[in-house]
Amino acid sequence: MHKRILIVEDETSIREMIAFALRKAGMDAMQAADSRAAQMAIAEQVPDLILLDWMLPGTSGLELARRLRKEELSREVPIIMLTARGEEMDRVNGLEAGVDDYVVKPFSTRELVARIKAVLRRSQGDDGSGVVELGGLRIDGPAHRVFAGDEPVPIGPTEYRLLYFFMTHPERVYSRTQLLDHVWGGSVYVEERTVDVHIRRLRKTLEPWKLDELVQTVRGTGYRFSTSI
Repeated sequence: MHKRILIVEDETSIREMIAFALRKAGMDAMQAADSRAAQMAIAEQVPDLILLDWMLPGTSGLELARRLRKEELSREVPIIMLTARGEEMDRVNGLEAGVDDYVVKPFSTRELVARIKAVLRRSQGDDGSGVVELGGLRIDGPAHRVFAGDEPVPIGPTEYRLLYFFMTHPERVYSRTQLLDHVWGGSVYVEERTVDVHIRRLRKTLEPWKLDELVQTVRGTGYRFSTSI
């Protein structure tokens, strides 16, 4: 089944150029020229991914991203921001609003399609068979098991959920609060420092295979799973 991509871009020429590239890549393109049209399109048919221009008339793309992350229909839909703003603070603001990736204008449609496919793979969390592989680790989702190479890794249930979340959302920094929401669930009351305890346990679990460094502390911010050590 073709992936549905919603393009939210006020410039018709750019929107149509992207739509053409998506169709050529075997995807279905939905189009919206502003935030209101985007929300109407999502209500009618939830896309698999949203391409969102930062500078939209009326409600900005950044504000729309915040709204989409609060709404049940669109909460889990990955968002790629299209922007001419490449500064670090702008990227931070976008990530805090719930954006999954950035593509800075001007861009090639080939690069854009590649980024879309990468984000879709990440959001699906596996390769279609329930398996996630990254950094020398492999999670077999249906069997609920973790492997380092071909060796099974004994792991507790909370550390398993934490590792699964990290491996399906790599290279991004998450605060303790965000990890609590994503891994423990927003309705469960757990103190933030509990995250630190399970991070230590996860590292200890991975230590025999020298993979503990994949779970990195970002001082003053939180944690990330990264293959760049």
